[in-house]
Amino acid sequence: MMQVRRICGWMLLSLLAIPAGAQQLSGGASSLSVPQSLDQLLAAGNQSPYSGSVPSDKLKAGVLDLSVDDAIDRGLKYNLGIVLSGQATAQAKAARLEALSALLPQINGSLRESNIKANLPAEGFALKIPGVPIGNSVYFSNSDARLSATENLVDLHAIQSTRAASANVRAAGFTFNSAKETVTLAVAASYLLVIAAESQVEAAVAELKTAEALHQLANDRENAGLTPNVDTLRARVELQVRRQNLIESNNNLAKQRITLLRVIGLPVHQQIRMVSRVPYKPLPAVSEEDALQRALATRPDYLAADQQVKAAELRKRAAEAERLPTLGISGDYGVLGTHPSNVFPTWTLNAGLRIPIFQGGKIEADIRQADAVLQQRKAQRDDLKGRIEQDVADAILDVTAASEQVEVAKTTLDYAQQTLTQSQDRFSAGVTNNIEVIQAQEALATANQQYISSLYAHNIAKVLLARAVGAAEQTLRQVLGDDAGAPGSMQNNVQNNSVPAK
Repeated sequence: MMQVRRICGWMLLSLLAIPAGAQQLSGGASSLSVPQSLDQLLAAGNQSPYSGSVPSDKLKAGVLDLSVDDAIDRGLKYNLGIVLSGQATAQAKAARLEALSALLPQINGSLRESNIKANLPAEGFALKIPGVPIGNSVYFSNSDARLSATENLVDLHAIQSTRAASANVRAAGFTFNSAKETVTLAVAASYLLVIAAESQVEAAVAELKTAEALHQLANDRENAGLTPNVDTLRARVELQVRRQNLIESNNNLAKQRITLLRVIGLPVHQQIRMVSRVPYKPLPAVSEEDALQRALATRPDYLAADQQVKAAELRKRAAEAERLPTLGISGDYGVLGTHPSNVFPTWTLNAGLRIPIFQGGKIEADIRQADAVLQQRKAQRDDLKGRIEQDVADAILDVTAASEQVEVAKTTLDYAQQTLTQSQDRFSAGVTNNIEVIQAQEALATANQQYISSLYAHNIAKVLLARAVGAAEQTLRQVLGDDAGAPGSMQNNVQNNSVPAK
């Protein structure tokens, strides 16, 4: 029995030693299905390029004020994902120029000066004329300056290939716009995570002050002979837990700031001040049908997928056009002579019709390969349409649930505040020991974490809804770009609802 009591005692101390900050942003409650980190928002596995950047500025002295708009603007310039997407667009434009070159005239110039000594017998010239000496070799020279040109007048394969390359350029442009949406999502999520981390630090500071006051009260009552030493020990354990929680919260805040700096291209040691507080502001009711129609009409990734289908269709037509004849002309104009002093103009002009008869199965292979790519592009576009429908539905559900969760968390925080106040009063009056107060402190700390989590979940749900609809950059500047310190922000609510000990 004594051993069982010891085990239970150690378990109780272990539970008291678990800091509230060790919980994730979910605060210990059932969390919404929203990402809890930037890695979850972007890509699993290898590091996403959207979490990196090209360094833009040197380290600046002092603290840099950073609003949501400033962060988004920097991200759209220096984020690695946007840089790589811009280069992919440039590659698509270069491929279009290459395809277009097959439709344009090919003009070349040449200058030639030659001296030739030919072996006549070796060239098959063995004429012998009696009385006329003919040697075995002959020497001659010529000078030639010439322009040559070729042009395919009718080449349906080249025409369709150029059209396909143009469709790929349009797809690359939409992909670049989609990258801008993703960068906006990454910046907004990182900004919100920093604000949530700042709120956790402020909550941890408030909880530490409450624990210090409780420890002082318990110590005073012990010195007055009103309470046993165990109350002071319990208060001291709680104080140490709150100090540990503050350390972890500060560490988490520092890392979240570094993540944000990496996303927007600032040095990782740059000191920043978050200007936008992102207050709680419910969204009006959103029609799922209207949101889906808007997403299909405006989401750049879906528009890019549609252009890729068109490009694949044109590639297949180009492959089929390989069976058709091509009509072209070629010619040259220049001057020719045995010496630059005696040259005179010469020219040639040719017209030709090329008719494919047997290509060893190459044309059929090209058609089958192009058709396979076309079916892949269609399947990807159809799947993306379904994912967009899912994204919109999930985002609307998350926004609604997160809004309700904020209200519940706010009410829970009020109740936890009242409970702690009454427990402190009861302990001060000697009605109960400080176990009740410590439990109330734990409940208030959990309620604070849940409230911070619910605010983050609500804001990130709005971010994901804007991304799902396809208007992240425009919408988020309005939704998140509120005045600093506005009522309802994470920091203000945490400060207002942290109760100092009496």
